[in-house]
Amino acid sequence: MAACKRMQQPLLLSIFVFLLPALAFKPQPAFGNVHPPAGAVHQQLKAAILNPGSNPAAVSSGSQSRRSSGWKLAEEQACRDDVTRLCPKHTWTNNLSVLECLQDKREDTEIATDCNHLLWNYKLNLTTDPKFESVALEVCTSTMLELKECADEERGKGYLMSCLVEHRANITERQCHQFITKMTTIIFSDYQLICGFMEKCKEDIDLLQCGSITVREKDLHSQGEVIACLERAVVREAEQQEKAHQIKDECKKSIMRVAELSADDFHLDRYLYFSCRDDRERFCENTQVGEGRVYKCLFNHKFEEAMSEKCRNALTTRQKLIAQDYKVSYSLAKACKADLRRYRCNPDSNLPRAREARLSYLLLCLESATHRGRLVSGDCQGEMLDYRRMLMEDFSLSPEIVLHCRTEIESHCSGLHRKGRTLHCLMRVARGDTGKGAVDTLCQNALQTLIQSADPGADYRIDRALNEACESVIQTACKHIRNGDPMILSCLMEHLYTEKMVQDCEHRLLELQYFISRDWKLDPILYRKCQNDASRLCFTPGWNESSELMPPGALTRDCKVEVQRILHQRALDVKLDPELQKRCMTDLGKWCSEKTDTAGQELECLQDHLEDLIVACREVVGNLTELESEDIQIDALLIRACEPVIQNHCHDMADNQIDTGNLLECLVQNKHQREMNEKCAVGVTHFQLVQMKDFRFSYKFKIACKEDVLKLCANIKKKVDVVICLSTTVRNDTLQDAKDQRVSLKCRKQLRVEELEMSEDIRLEPELHDACKKDINKLCSSVPYGNAQNKKQLSQVCHHKIFKLQENEMMDPELDYQLMRVCKQMIKRFCTESDAKNILQCLKLNKNSELMDPKCKQMITKRQITQNTDYRLNPVLRKACKADIPKFCQGILNTASDASELEGQVISCLKLKYADQRLSGSCEDQIRVILQESALDYRLDPQLQAHCNNEITRLCAEEAAAQEQTGQVEECLKNNLLKIKQEECKTEVLNMLKESKADIFVDPVLHTACALDLKHHCAAINPGRGRQMSCLMEALQDKQVRLQPECKRRLQDRIDMWSYAAKSQMVDLCILYMLRDVTCFTGSFSWGNGGASRRFLRPRRTGHDVTIKELHPVGDSSVCVCALLGGPCVRPTKRVTRELKDR
Repeated sequence: MAACKRMQQPLLLSIFVFLLPALAFKPQPAFGNVHPPAGAVHQQLKAAILNPGSNPAAVSSGSQSRRSSGWKLAEEQACRDDVTRLCPKHTWTNNLSVLECLQDKREDTEIATDCNHLLWNYKLNLTTDPKFESVALEVCTSTMLELKECADEERGKGYLMSCLVEHRANITERQCHQFITKMTTIIFSDYQLICGFMEKCKEDIDLLQCGSITVREKDLHSQGEVIACLERAVVREAEQQEKAHQIKDECKKSIMRVAELSADDFHLDRYLYFSCRDDRERFCENTQVGEGRVYKCLFNHKFEEAMSEKCRNALTTRQKLIAQDYKVSYSLAKACKADLRRYRCNPDSNLPRAREARLSYLLLCLESATHRGRLVSGDCQGEMLDYRRMLMEDFSLSPEIVLHCRTEIESHCSGLHRKGRTLHCLMRVARGDTGKGAVDTLCQNALQTLIQSADPGADYRIDRALNEACESVIQTACKHIRNGDPMILSCLMEHLYTEKMVQDCEHRLLELQYFISRDWKLDPILYRKCQNDASRLCFTPGWNESSELMPPGALTRDCKVEVQRILHQRALDVKLDPELQKRCMTDLGKWCSEKTDTAGQELECLQDHLEDLIVACREVVGNLTELESEDIQIDALLIRACEPVIQNHCHDMADNQIDTGNLLECLVQNKHQREMNEKCAVGVTHFQLVQMKDFRFSYKFKIACKEDVLKLCANIKKKVDVVICLSTTVRNDTLQDAKDQRVSLKCRKQLRVEELEMSEDIRLEPELHDACKKDINKLCSSVPYGNAQNKKQLSQVCHHKIFKLQENEMMDPELDYQLMRVCKQMIKRFCTESDAKNILQCLKLNKNSELMDPKCKQMITKRQITQNTDYRLNPVLRKACKADIPKFCQGILNTASDASELEGQVISCLKLKYADQRLSGSCEDQIRVILQESALDYRLDPQLQAHCNNEITRLCAEEAAAQEQTGQVEECLKNNLLKIKQEECKTEVLNMLKESKADIFVDPVLHTACALDLKHHCAAINPGRGRQMSCLMEALQDKQVRLQPECKRRLQDRIDMWSYAAKSQMVDLCILYMLRDVTCFTGSFSWGNGGASRRFLRPRRTGHDVTIKELHPVGDSSVCVCALLGGPCVRPTKRVTRELKDR
């Protein structure tokens, strides 16, 4: 054994030899009532060392005289055999060496009872003999001058030696310190040798049955057992265990004092020494004795498998005493002595001793200084780290947890004692992860107090269970952070629910963060950055006082950054927000019990059911959502899902330490980018839907329009209603040409953004969504939101809402989310100078540009199709034809409904009047544009598409599939006019022919073929009213004019078509006349001569068939056709244009 292998040196004799010359010539100061004569010093020292007190036998019998100065313990009959058997021969001549040898013997080694008795009397004489006290006075001269309380102690009762032992930590004299250290080993071998201990604790020893105190039953090991028994009783009392005995205060103080005095050398704790001798050899063989080093070494190995149970229990008792009084730890008390004094952590007369002496009080006081940025010595911080780790490893060291969490431990956490597993089990139960109910409030408070005392938030290594579980994650994800840095925990939280996180680490981390989140001061970085804000705004107490929640109010920038970091982390788990969990426990169970599989689902669920929540829960969810709207990075899971979009489109916003709603706005604007994945899109849409419930949930909108809302839309809460209120106000002010807009400029700008976002998804318009919910389920259940196209099959109420929405979008294209999104780049390219309300017009003008994006071109076409279904959806046409529509198309208006489109009837009506040249100038210009656009794409003519859909499929399928938008489908229908079976379709094609004769631009195929001839022969002719067409027809008949072959061929084709159209429409007209008993005639005129032939037709009253002379296949033009087609009738005689004459 190491204790037995140490070289035994006659220390006191050495001191005597060393000090003798000096003492012989040095006058001795007086100490109390003791004045040793100078001439007797040598004899006193020698007698005290070699022959302390009377012969033990004489003491026992009370009659024998003192032995000679050569008396040896080894020569006494009672101990001779035991000394010879147990002690090395070189120690036999030194009584102290023999004493140390015998009292440090192994527990299973027996020595004679008489020898035990002899040894005890010998030690008693050593501590009470006035001669020996005189030696102490001589050796400790300077010390006695400093320790007045020891100098005044009564002699002969052991008080002096006990006093010096108690103050040995303050002794600086080397010889005195060695002398007292040696005496300490003698005193602590028996509780009865400790000054006053027997008198103060006799009653408690008897009641607790801690061992025999009769003289004849003394045993070295049983004496240590008595102290250990009393120490365990102190622990049981602190833990309020069942049938715990309440020890008297003076005895309790003596027990703690004994533990304190034995703190530097584990040999002095006799019970622990004998219990742990083998373990000391196993784990701490090379650890030097003194200053509590062996204790600390054994503490560090307490949970090793090879540690004996008896030693582990003895160490636990020792640790529990340290938890009650930090001075029981020599190294901690010594290292932190100056810091305790500097930061006023010393005993306060106003505080009960039980509180200010506790380890937790010391840790809290010094941690408070550290968190405030004060300097605590490195040695003290090291000691604090060790004991904070000790508290986290073994829950039993905290009597409050043992007392208040007993039921939870027995029910949920039995058998998990080691390495902090029981503590983490209790944390897991407190979080509610076990599904077996919450812990008792007292247990919860005890756990919170322990976490504050241990302060693992400052250094994750304090939590051994967390450290071991997260080691691999730290090495990979957080290796850039210095070991032990508080940011390690923050780094782990940032990687929660990522691929780098392991399950065990995730559990331990959430268990710890659950308690850290309930006291904002337990995050050291947050506390350091925000302590001044908290004090200024909330008058919060010190770090180590009451547990406060995160204070509200205007924060400094540094503090706000940290608060946002905390909010980002806590949003990962609803249980990390104590207010949310506390106020929403009922609602979580009612609405969200099935939303616990994926992180973040519970908060989303609460947001979805915001209107259904109880008031207290709704308030906290609303506040959190309001914060989230300002900084969407609070939703860490959403940010992770949106990482590709952020990196490519929003990285500037994401890099800002403080967000003001810009990142969310960027994500909404880029929702349809190719980098956008389903998770990100769903998350962004979810938050948009939540924002609809309260305008405060849109941070930028709230900031820009808060004053306007209070002034113009008071008592309105839902965002959609607020937007409608403000938009209506803006529109009314605009229509009334108000001098000053009631809505502020900054609010109007943000209002545009909100209106645009609301048009993206039908769910963002709650009123519209409710009206169309059944239609969505019936017609669009498998169609992503924002892509439905089923307008004709909608219910009346839904159709009405959709029509009104389209009407608003056409009046203000900026509200057309799809158009603005798809054509974003094209708008920048072509329409930067256009007014917002004319963006669609600008895009239409540039639709056929070679630089036009195909997707944007397709979107423009969709909007043109929509506009042509109803003049009300074309605000430019509506304004231009304001007078013409009621004048020519009133019959159609009389049958119109606000809930349905007119399917192009009004526009078709205006087209016919355009051919008749009866429209006003502004209306004619707009109809010409529509004719030109629809001539290129048959889908822009609703009537043609409706009546000719089957014919197009039968006759022009190839042209329709090409979708080239060059008028090929229309040309196909014209070429196949004779094959068209449906009369309605034939009528529409005939109308196209009529329209094309009025304006060559309406016939894109002919216009393309004759573009060169128009430039050469008709450049001076203004377009419209058939003027350019007449010019080309005259050029065709002039043999001096040579037209381009393709132009000539196309013109001949058109003449044939017009002839057939004239015949068809004349027959229809004559049938009408015959039904009315009217005479009809046709007159044919030839371009080449002035002759004309007429044929009169009179209806037969009994017949049904009417025959008509075939017109000449080329060159005939009917007068009736001229009238019917509304075009210019060519004169029977040839008329040459000025351009041709000039040639």
